[in-house]
Order: sequence, then C-alpha cells, then structure tokens
Amino acid sequence: MDVKELRALQAPLKERYKQDPESAMITARAEGVVKGEDIVCAISNKAGTTVAGLHPAAGGDGSKACSADMLMEALVACAGVTLKAVATAMRLPLNSARVIAEGKWDARGTLGVDRAAPVGLKQVGLTFEIDSPADSEKLEKLVQLTEHYCVIYQTLANPPKLESRYKAMAT
Repeated sequence: MDVKELRALQAPLKERYKQDPESAMITARAEGVVKGEDIVCAISNKAGTTVAGLHPAAGGDGSKACSADMLMEALVACAGVTLKAVATAMRLPLNSARVIAEGKWDARGTLGVDRAAPVGLKQVGLTFEIDSPADSEKLEKLVQLTEHYCVIYQTLANPPKLESRYKAMAT
C-alpha cells in the first residue's frame, strides 16, 4: 500500500471522526472461557482459539500460551502495524523491520512466595530493528511517531482506569 492508497482509505474515517467524535470511540473486547479440569482459559479470536495456561515459572508445562507473552505479542503487533502505517504516511522506504517486546515479571509475586515481590510486568522494553535507506533522523522520527500512535504502547505508558466486577452466570 502506498501513501495515496492509505490516505484514500483513512480520509473518510478521519472526516467522520471530526464531524462525529463519538463515532471514534471503539470498544475493544475479548472473551475467554474457563471450564474443565485443566488450568486454562480459551480465548476465541479472528484467527481461531488461543488456549492460555500457566507459565512454566508458575507450574505450567509450556504447552499453552502465556498471558504475559500475549501482552507482548499485542504490543509487537500494534507497534509493527503502526510502524508500517507511519512509514507509509511519511513516504519513508522500509525494506523490512523487526519489532521486539520484552517484559520482566517476578514469579515470586504471582505465586505468593514473597508478599513484597510485585505481581505483573514491571519493566517492558520495545526494540525496533529497521532496514531502510532513510537517514537516522527520519528513522528516529518514525519510531517517535510509532510510539505516539500505537494504541497498546500508549495504553501501557498511560494505564487506563481498571475495574472488574462479578456477575453470576445463568445455569
């Protein structure tokens, strides 16, 4: 896709969102099912079903998806698509790129081994390896804009208000 095609694709959306800001409010949704004897959660998505289970550091055998890895995958996917869209909009030639996300978490926290140990990812790093003839200034700008426009990056950088609720299932 070139910049002309990208702009043609996005122009009507941008106009609609300017005219009707409420139409730009998109709901992201995921649903998982927990049942049976195994400690797993099945998440249906457009690509099929992903079965998440315990990480080996928490007692899993490594055969199931890890939710922390899935979060890193979501960051990589969003950053990669955003990188390509921004490069296209900048008319910046991009031969290829690799996006790598790494997050650190302390298994002691999630297993309750040490109440002072944190639960959750406490350090997340994102690396962009870019093959492009563009100069380093343009590539730095590309990365800055990618970070700015990437939904998952910005969600992690500026966490939203998080709430949960319990609701009884109809049997």
